Amino acid sequence: MKACLECGDKIVGREDKKFCSDGCRNAYNNKINKDCNNYMRNINNRLRRNYRILSELNSDGKTKTNKQKLLAKGFDFEYFTNILHTKTGNIYYFLYDQGYMSLENDNYMLVRKDL
Repeated sequence: MKACLECGDKIVGREDKKFCSDGCRNAYNNKINKDCNNYMRNINNRLRRNYRILSELNSDGKTKTNKQKLLAKGFDFEYFTNILHTKTGNIYYFLYDQGYMSLENDNYMLVRKDL
């Protein structure tokens, strides 16, 4: 008899089962996938907040906003997931599929990548 990876109880059913119930499967996966420390959790929370702010302000896929509006909502310019350098020399900072590019006078172009 095989034992559940989460609770150790015996498993009844298919031969390749690893868990005795959906609850044990969920608990096991939540444990192994959780952020391993506060530093990682804080970074992921900042990335999530930045992403929500860009998504809220950029519902149409391309728009302009200013730095004050971003800062007022709590946007942190230190946290992004990647940088895109275009052939024309523009630099876009992305949070997953939501991005922004600095313009003149503290204005920003907000864009969304089509996935």
